[in-house]
Amino acid sequence: MTAPSQPEQTAVPCVLMRGGTSKALFFHEADVPPAGPARDRLLKRAMGTPDVMQIDGLGGSRAVTSKVAIIRRSARPDADVDYTFAQVDIDRDQVGYDGNCGNISSGVAPFSIDEGLVDAVEPVTTVRIYNTNTDKLLVSRVQVQGGKARVLGNCAIAGVPGTGAEILMDYCGTVGAKTGKLLPTGNRVDTVTLEDGRRIEVTVCDTANPCVFIAAASLGLSGSELPQAIAADAGLIETIGEIQSKVGQQIGLYKDWRDVHLPGLPLAVLVAPPADFTDMNGAAQNAADMDLRARLVFIGQCHESMAGTGSMCTAAASRVPGTLVNRAVGARAATGTLRIGHPLGVMEVKVVAQPGVDPAQTTFLALGLTRTARRLMAGIVYVPNDDA
Repeated sequence: MTAPSQPEQTAVPCVLMRGGTSKALFFHEADVPPAGPARDRLLKRAMGTPDVMQIDGLGGSRAVTSKVAIIRRSARPDADVDYTFAQVDIDRDQVGYDGNCGNISSGVAPFSIDEGLVDAVEPVTTVRIYNTNTDKLLVSRVQVQGGKARVLGNCAIAGVPGTGAEILMDYCGTVGAKTGKLLPTGNRVDTVTLEDGRRIEVTVCDTANPCVFIAAASLGLSGSELPQAIAADAGLIETIGEIQSKVGQQIGLYKDWRDVHLPGLPLAVLVAPPADFTDMNGAAQNAADMDLRARLVFIGQCHESMAGTGSMCTAAASRVPGTLVNRAVGARAATGTLRIGHPLGVMEVKVVAQPGVDPAQTTFLALGLTRTARRLMAGIVYVPNDDA
């Protein structure tokens, strides 16, 4: 794509895509600087960070709309494309590459097909995706028509209006994404001692992204709180951040938890048994339609729905006997799916586990979710040269 000249700005081709319940700018790796400060500067400027409104960029002032995917054709024999995910902070002047985003991952294969990085095969194209953040392989199966990824279909996902073409995401190969272990601490339940003396039980699991699971009741919550209420409770956010940082140090993500404030990883997931609640759209969600309730927190914000990687880790933890997630799910863990009640409704993920001699050796015969994705715009983003 040829960009009109702009003497005071750098023009960079990009595609704006929705993947699942998130949005991101998608770039060809060849169009952005190599990993480092110059790349970070470009991504922050493109999004309008740091600024709570992101008014001078394309970010949507929410964590789920301030994301980036950088794609290239893979040189690996086991992958078709390499994919780097970047979480661009909003009011903090930083870019995170610690983990992956499951929702944005669902847009990688359609982007790659439409951009000619992968040969289109009708009616379904299988794309093997190497995620550089976690050093893991994902497999995406995309419906194709006329040489392009299909958009229209009858697949509905909570948090996205209408329906779209179904995309099947397989996460079986993502166990131990950052730590190499399903249960990084070796325990199904650990205790975190807070600086105020409280002792909070947690489960630490690492699939797709590492997560720390916390029973909502242990923080004085019902489990049905919505993101605005959670975000408005500064003390609660600080407590969750302290738990994340301390667990992050314990599993080797950080040298000293005190140096990390409101981290992205491990994702924090508040869990509770099923119960009726009213979602963000004012719709009634019934306990009978879910297996547990979950609220996911990262970088100090509560996700409006459920991160794709968070759903995969939640599903994996739900099948390990004795974890806090397994306790919340109870007898419903015997099924082949997990229904997660989140702030925008209920999502269903596929999970079939094979128990090991030790719970930490649990393996998965199926671990995946259905998403939809859509190309929203292709064009040029302009980045000012004033601070290059």
